[in-house]
Order: sequence, then C-alpha cells, then structure tokens
Amino acid sequence: MAQARIGDGAVADGLFDEDGPAFAGEGARPRAFARALGWLAGRLAVERERWALWAPVGFGLGVALYFALPTEPPLWLGPSLTVTGVLLLWAERRHLGLLAGMLAVLSVALGFTVVQTRTALIAAPILMREVGPTMVTGRVLSVERQPGAVRVILGDLAVEKLKPEATPGKVRLRLSEKYPTPEAGTVIRLRAALHPPPPPAEPGAFDFQRRAFFQGMGAVGFALGAPQVVDAPPVTGLQRLSMVFERARAVIAERVQRAVSNPVEASVTAALLNGEDVAIPEPTMEAFRDSGLAHLLSISGLHVGIAAGIVFFVVRALFALVPWLALRWPIKKIAAALGILSAIVYTLLVGAPVPTVRSVLMTGLIMAAMIADRDPFSMRLVAFAGLVTTAMEPEGMLGPSFQMSFAAVVALIAAYEAAGPALVRWKREMGWVGKAALYLGGTAFTSVIATLATTPYSLFHFQQIAFYGVFSNMIAVPVTSVWVMPWSLLAYLLMPFGLDWPALVAMNWGVRLIIWTAEVAAGLPGATALVPAMPVAGIVAVTLGGLWLTIWTGRWRLLGLLPIAVGMLTPALAQRPDVLVTGDGTIMGVRMADGRLSLSGKSEGRVAETWLRRDGHDMAAGLWPSAGATLDGRLSCDALGCLYRAEGRTVALVRMPDALPEDCKLADVVITAEAARGCRAPLVIDRWRLRREGAQALYISPENVRVESVRDGRGDRPWTGVRPVQTSPPP
Repeated sequence: MAQARIGDGAVADGLFDEDGPAFAGEGARPRAFARALGWLAGRLAVERERWALWAPVGFGLGVALYFALPTEPPLWLGPSLTVTGVLLLWAERRHLGLLAGMLAVLSVALGFTVVQTRTALIAAPILMREVGPTMVTGRVLSVERQPGAVRVILGDLAVEKLKPEATPGKVRLRLSEKYPTPEAGTVIRLRAALHPPPPPAEPGAFDFQRRAFFQGMGAVGFALGAPQVVDAPPVTGLQRLSMVFERARAVIAERVQRAVSNPVEASVTAALLNGEDVAIPEPTMEAFRDSGLAHLLSISGLHVGIAAGIVFFVVRALFALVPWLALRWPIKKIAAALGILSAIVYTLLVGAPVPTVRSVLMTGLIMAAMIADRDPFSMRLVAFAGLVTTAMEPEGMLGPSFQMSFAAVVALIAAYEAAGPALVRWKREMGWVGKAALYLGGTAFTSVIATLATTPYSLFHFQQIAFYGVFSNMIAVPVTSVWVMPWSLLAYLLMPFGLDWPALVAMNWGVRLIIWTAEVAAGLPGATALVPAMPVAGIVAVTLGGLWLTIWTGRWRLLGLLPIAVGMLTPALAQRPDVLVTGDGTIMGVRMADGRLSLSGKSEGRVAETWLRRDGHDMAAGLWPSAGATLDGRLSCDALGCLYRAEGRTVALVRMPDALPEDCKLADVVITAEAARGCRAPLVIDRWRLRREGAQALYISPENVRVESVRDGRGDRPWTGVRPVQTSPPP
C-alpha cells in the first residue's frame, strides 16, 4: 500500500493501491469520474475519525428496510445476511476502503436481523373481530387516570369467548369514573366489549396496530360494568417491583390533588411527577402543543437530564464542603454514580416510557464518561446510545419521540462543535454582565437549533408548526430547569414522610408560569399553521441530509442542505386524495373545488380529525347535503346516495343498496359499504374489498383513477391481521 495525495492535499492512507483506487477495480475510467472518485476518497480520508458515526445509521437503515417489506421475510433471511456480511468483511479486510464499505453492509444486516428476531420473539395473538359483551379476567398492569374515566392495561388474561391460544397477551380497557379504580397488581373480573386495535385512518397515517403489536397489546375495549377484585397469588420478581412503582404513581397523583386546588395545575404538576399526562384537559394540552411546549409534558431527555444533573451538582457541592472528603475521595465520580441512580429511579417513577428509557441510557453514558474521565458530550456517545437504543426497541425508531429527541441532541452537539471554540473564547474575555448575556444568548441558540432540528419531524407526524416555540421555550425551559425540577426532587424525598406539601406548592408556582406561557403563546395571532402530510420520501431526504450535515465536519457537509430543502418542500408538492373512505365504508370524504375536504359524517371523530389534519386543515368544508347539490356542483345527493364529479370522472357513493343497479352502469367508480356482487363498473370498492384492504384513498385525473389502500402501504405483516371493520377506536 502507498500513500496518495488527493483532493486538497488530503492524504488517504490505505484507500488506494499503487495501481489506483482499491475499490475501483481494473480497467480505465473516464477522467472526470476518476477525479470525482479521488475527491470523494480524499474527503473520506480526512473524515476517517467520523466513519464510526455511520454505524447506527446503517443499523437503522436495516430496521427501516424490514418495516418497508410488503410481506414478512423468512426467519433465516436476517441471519443469512449477517453471516454474508461477516464473510465479506473478512475477505476484504486488507483494503481499508472496501473494509469500511463492508462494515456499512454488515451494520445494515445486523439492524434487519435484530428487528426481525424481536418481531418473532414478541409475537402474540391479536383479536381478529369484535368480541363481547364477555367476561374478562386479568391482572392490572398499569392505570392511567383520564378526565371522567380510567384506562387500565390487563395482562395474564382469560376471556370467556376466546380460546387460550387466541387470547391476546394484553388488553387495554376504559372504565367509567363511577366505578372504583382498581389497584395495580390486583386481578379483576369484569364484563367488557373488546375490539381489534384500530388500523390506520388512511394510507400512510399513524399505525396504532403496529404500535400495539410491539407493546404486546392484542385488543382494546371498554368496561360494561364495575370491576370485581378476584383472589389471586401476588406478583413476584421484577413484576412486583413494577407494581410498587405503579402504585407509587397513584399515591403521587393523590398527594398533588390535595396540595394543589386548581385541577388543571394539579394535572400538569402530577404529569411532571408521575409521567401521566392523560389527565390534563384537552384545551390545556392543545395550548402546550400550539406553543411548542408539549415536550415538557412528555417525560424525556430534558427531565431525566435535569434530575441527574441536579443530583450530580448537589452531591458534589456537599462533598466539596468537607475538605477531608474532597481531598481523599473521587467526589466527582461518586456524584456521577448517584446521578445515574437518580435517573433510573426517576424513570421508574414516571412509568419508564420508551423515550425516558433512551434518555436514561444517554444520561448513564454521560455520567459513565465522567467516571472514566472522558468527554461526556461527544457525537460518538450519541452514536453509541442510538445504536443501543435502536437494538433494544427497533420499532421505536419509527416514532416521533425517538426521531425528535435524537434529532435535537445530534443537531445541538454538531452546532456546539462548530461554535464551541468561539464560545469558550468569549466567555474568558467577558465580565459577569457579558456572561449573563452569553447565557441568555446560549439559551436562545439552543432553542433555535432544537426547534429547527425537530420541525421536520413535527411536520411529518403532526402536520403542525408552532411559530412561537422558540420564545415560549426560552421562558418555560429555564423555569423547568431552575425551579420546577429541583422542587420535584425535593417533593420525592419528602413524600415518604408526609412532608411534601410545601415542595408541591412551590413546584406548582413554576407550573403555573409554564401554563401561562403556553396559553399566551398559543393565543398569539398566527401561533400555529397546519401543513399537508409530508410523504415518507420527504422525511427520509431530510434525515439523510441532516445526518450528512451533522456527522461530517468539512465544508462538504453543506451538501446535506440540498436534500433537507427538497424534503421540506415535499408537503407542498405532494398530492392529497380526492376521495377517502374508511375501512367499513361508513365515512367518506371528497375534495371540493376550493381544495378542502367535505365529509359524509361527523368531523369530531378520530378518522375525520386525522383526514383533516393530514390535509393541512382544522375543519371540513362542510357536511354532505341530504338532497341537492353543493355550490360548486361537484357533489349531488339524494336519499339513495351521492355522485361526485371531478376531472371528467363520476364516483358513486352509495347509501342504499337500491342505488347499485343504476350507479354500476353510469359511474366510473362505485363505493359502497354493502356487497356489490355483479357490479360491472370499471372500479368497485365494496364491503369485501374494504375488509380485505382497509381504508382507501382515490386520486382522480382525466387519464385514470389511482387507488391506494392501507394494505398497499403496510402489506401483510404480523401486526396487520385481518382488517378490523370500524371507523374509530373504542372509548
């Protein structure tokens, strides 16, 4: 091997053989291609220390490839790909360029193998049809207190109308507030109606069935009577520890209600202490979402980091006050170890949601780096945390919490890597006034970077932009860090002794300011804007561009801005459906001449809300007329059904079976919730097609009518089962 000087003088040691690029093969290449290849090799050589940061990217790509498949792959496929990757890696171990490529291939294969294996291990029965009323017996695993109701998750199930082999592992039930709330760990028996987990409301929408599958939850439903406690052996082992913390969350909620008289403030205070934000009234939740402060109510990295940081600095300061200890003990390392412990306990108290578990891992790695005398804030640390957390729960990579939390952390570290030297220099040269200004500027800088990094994922998952998020976070985040979280930790310490009332009251003062900030920011003119749903290709482009921009350090990283810009434009360029129909055909939506959807049913339900939000609107153009035509002439209805005309095409939306014979002769498309045997229209969407394929989206043009279904997007996977025929989730 020889060293070759390429590009701007960068030396690529080991990337080239003496006869040319090690990875270029034999034969002549066009000079332009060779120069481009040499330039790329030079850039890669300079960035050699950052190569390892792409390992979790490859791992995540393998996970994404698994979920993108239309059918479940054979179980041998993942391990075979991994073994092949290892063999190729060994074969090319002497060529550094090819070695890096083979490592990338191996990381993809490992990601695919891990998620495929996890799917096979956690597979459990899923309810295929509605069942009930029936008697359900199960152990209460968790309790969520909502306004006017309680939601419980039951395990160790016995369902009267289901065979044991067809009984789901878990079920989520809603209980009326008039019934006594069961304690976690108890076994209850009650009459309930069960349903399959609801499918996506339209192709590409949120897939609750997939999330429920990976949570082991095979059914949802609601209670039809009061639960009765059944004598059963107590839980043991780790499950017993889980029940202890579940009951502790209930105690925390009760203590907060006693100390804080305002129910809204009490619900937010309790959410910050026990992680249960479902009790917060919807108007308050809406204010937090519209102001960009919803992340404060979802216990995640911010809260865990603050809790561990407070413990670290307090313990270290207390030890430093005792010179004998400070001189003889490694007080920094002891404080870091206690910080890790506090993060773990805090996570258990708030229910160990997935984002919090990831945050604990990140915090633990930071504290471990302190113990090992390493830099705790590095991109390598984030890469390792991303790799481990994706391996632990690969399905979480598809959710907003994973994507937004890692996007914010990666962007912040990259930004401070670039701005760090200047900030250190300024800090040395400034007085206390300048340092105070620098702190405020740093807070604003952090808020801006985090907001810019998470905005694409907010658009993809929630179709919303909060324009005042930076300003509201500049108020609420410092209040949370400096006031709310310290008092919350003190409340935890005092609660076992019944002395937590003063700490809870003081904590609530800060909560009151946060709620006020959310309401004021949400009430400002133009606080939010809804945009049409971003296609998957758009968020993929943004993600890859963002990784390119943040992982590399040279100027070539600016090339990542191009795919980011393209991805951010996709919501404006993506075509929205002209006709939408639910999986049971009872709710339909058609696009009017002004571009808005008009719905055949109520616009308050889950399906309608999803359609409108993904459409970039907060309200429908109006309900369908019972008789007559709309002003734009696109939709005309009578007692038997409606006709929708657009782009020279006619779509028959059948209400009564008597309309089928005529509509099947005249319409280009017939949509009905009934069976349409014998209908000879060019395109027929009836009960059987809806049951088989789920919700449908139609795109109408003068040339054709293109149809997409939920099944087209999801395929036939372990979490899809038989398509449920319902339009909204159970209460």
